[in-house]
Amino acid sequence: MAKVEIKYTKLFINNEFVDAVSKKTFPTINPQDESVIIQVAEGDKADVDLAVDAAVKAFHRYSEWRTMDASQRGRLLNKLADLMERDAKYLSELETLDNGKPVAQAHGEVIWASHVVRYYAGKADKILGNTIPADGEVISMTLKEPVGVCGQVLPWNYPIPMFVWKIAPALAAGCTVIVKPAEQTPLTALAMAALVKEAGIPAGVVNVITGYGPTAGSALTNHPRVDKMAFTGSTEVGRIIMKGAAAVNLKRVTLELGGKSPLVIFNDADVEKAAEIAHRAAFANAGQCCVAGTRTYVQSGIYDKFVAKAAEIAKKRTVGNPYGNVQQGPQIDTEMFTKVMGYIEAGKKEGARCVAGGGRHGNVGFFVQPTVFADVTDNMKIAREEIFGPVQSILKFETFEEVVDRANDSNYGLGAGVVTNDVTTALAFAKYVRAGSVWVNTYEHVAVQTPFGGFRESGIGRELGEDGILQYLENKTVTISLPKKPVV
Repeated sequence: MAKVEIKYTKLFINNEFVDAVSKKTFPTINPQDESVIIQVAEGDKADVDLAVDAAVKAFHRYSEWRTMDASQRGRLLNKLADLMERDAKYLSELETLDNGKPVAQAHGEVIWASHVVRYYAGKADKILGNTIPADGEVISMTLKEPVGVCGQVLPWNYPIPMFVWKIAPALAAGCTVIVKPAEQTPLTALAMAALVKEAGIPAGVVNVITGYGPTAGSALTNHPRVDKMAFTGSTEVGRIIMKGAAAVNLKRVTLELGGKSPLVIFNDADVEKAAEIAHRAAFANAGQCCVAGTRTYVQSGIYDKFVAKAAEIAKKRTVGNPYGNVQQGPQIDTEMFTKVMGYIEAGKKEGARCVAGGGRHGNVGFFVQPTVFADVTDNMKIAREEIFGPVQSILKFETFEEVVDRANDSNYGLGAGVVTNDVTTALAFAKYVRAGSVWVNTYEHVAVQTPFGGFRESGIGRELGEDGILQYLENKTVTISLPKKPVV
């Protein structure tokens, strides 16, 4: 295990690291061996109030941030990206310590996240309104203005990418933010906060409050001076945030929530290639991915061959010390480990055929064997509910019409995929499936330029791309009296 220096454990408010008002701390746990890594400041309502005060002040019309040229905001974001690339090794090792993902994967995520920051750096001075030929003796135009003070609550599965998915478009738009990272993974959010300060972003623009959802997260959601909430996480918590936002000041909300995404494989697909795509779709990030393609529908003509190949690939998947050369680290904590193991047992009890894995990996840490179930039916718990672990369910289908209806028979609608050599089949599936992202002959190809988000209980709004920055902008109409025949 790598020795990682932990530099920051305090709250970040107004560009300073400070203790919680209560002086309370909480432990962050190493998922590899279940040990306490370190104690971190536990923020609550009093600390959120201070962070909101700082963010409101930084958003004042005469503040340094609000009077700054948009192009300068872009330069500061590019500086942040430079610093992320400079510290990529440190950030990735810290991420692995706190989250458990393989360090090579964490390093790739840091570099990709820096690209997200650069994309929005380029957007900062390209926020454009319109002129409108309105009826009457007027001239009308629209102005795009920042929403204001934004609360942003992060998940634990991709801590650094989610940090920049939230702050980069908000800062490019001119907003100020209070970030509440997941209590399971607070360390890299605090390290990123230090880089925000080093990049020269003014005090109060970015604040980070570590702590728990029912206290710090709730205080942020229910704060009357927070203008918008952005959240990535479970549908259950998304509902709580939406209710809180509506109850106080009807603040704007962006939610990226859960999923139970289908990946449909037709008879004409190359079985080996399709099995590799399906494996990555189900097992990426130890299955801890909201858009994981865990409902694998395979047409009957290739079903048996596909199941055998899927089991073969899963059995070869390497699990263990994430600082080593492995494909899969541990689950995030004991709660998620227990939940995943419960789903595996439910699959066995309901009659699914376990063809790979099915148990714990090792005796220490939250490691789960890559697990593949065949002969899964739509009514089984593992086919209906989001598992958030390394479990693939393979279901058989016969016709296009049948599988589209089955794929859509879910409360979720985050992602979907199809593997076929027939372009007509692919396009028809993309048209009829109800999901925010559809991948053809690939899966989970998420690019900074393309919007990401879901239908139904998978969320509201979009992140990334042009849509991502629009979530942080208000559209103001300005109409000016202008007689068509001016008196000279």
